[in-house]
Amino acid sequence: MSSTTVLVLGATGFVGRHVLAALRDAQVRVIAGCREPARLDPSFRGEVRAGDLLDPEYRVRVFEGVDVVCYAAAWSALYGHAEASRARYLEPGLACIDAAVAAGVERFVLTSALNVRGVSRSRFRGIREGLPATWPHLANVIALEAHMQARAGTTRMVALRFGHFSGVGGGLGIMPVLLPRLRARLVPWLERGAVPLPLVDGADIGQAFLRAALAEGLEPWQAIDVVGPEVPTFREVLRLLHDVYGLPQPWFSVSLDTAFRFAHGAELVARLSGRAPLLTRSIVFLSEPLTPDPLGAARIGYAPRVPWSASVRGQVNELLEARRPARLVDALPAPGGAG
Repeated sequence: MSSTTVLVLGATGFVGRHVLAALRDAQVRVIAGCREPARLDPSFRGEVRAGDLLDPEYRVRVFEGVDVVCYAAAWSALYGHAEASRARYLEPGLACIDAAVAAGVERFVLTSALNVRGVSRSRFRGIREGLPATWPHLANVIALEAHMQARAGTTRMVALRFGHFSGVGGGLGIMPVLLPRLRARLVPWLERGAVPLPLVDGADIGQAFLRAALAEGLEPWQAIDVVGPEVPTFREVLRLLHDVYGLPQPWFSVSLDTAFRFAHGAELVARLSGRAPLLTRSIVFLSEPLTPDPLGAARIGYAPRVPWSASVRGQVNELLEARRPARLVDALPAPGGAG
């Protein structure tokens, strides 16, 4: 596929930067799609198509002459923000899928989430039956996947279902939320620390996109679980944070069911106070045990390399140095779109 043209949408974000890095040595033509070209990695020397995915004209021209789309354009919210997620994520995402198909794009690769597969089997009724209210943004991720399935055909559709993002450059995820709560001793053990945390480093995210973009023999629709080389437990991650950074460990344990009920109450209090909740039902759901399926990743030749401990250290070192505030919602694009 040496003559392949690959468009990376959201090229200045966490995922997009790692995708560009992974494509750097591939024998393909790479185009970066973004709102602010000045934020691109200075080493990038390919074509830039600047614009906003909320602009219908841009959504038409950005796909011209493109064979593969790596859709890294996104923002995320762990609770609430339903209208913003619909307007800034779901609607432009649906429109981009349709525009890519209309332009004759051969393959469309989406940034998705490992826990999409866990919704139907969740122990929590509020997740299984009430996801749009409990976690609107994940419901929109599922809606994008469903639309990809419906449009799959001459355009191959691939959803990369990633575990929790970690590593350098990751300003949103488990670590930014966890660190200040550990310092304040507000984090309990969940199920005595036995719950898994399927982390994936940014460099491995880039490699997964590279493999999905160029792999041969894909089905018209395929969803692929992507995690790191090992899946640590919650206890292992917190032990590292204690041993390396001196962060206090939890002093009591609660069940996931208790945590879910407490999180629901915390969300109700947050609505009255106007502040971000201490805990959300989405975070508890993310802690439910979920074994990734390795077959799809093996089929595209994805082999993760970055150990979870090195990835966590890289992210935590950066967070501590930058003193970034913890956020349960990513910074809203202004005005929106390609990221």
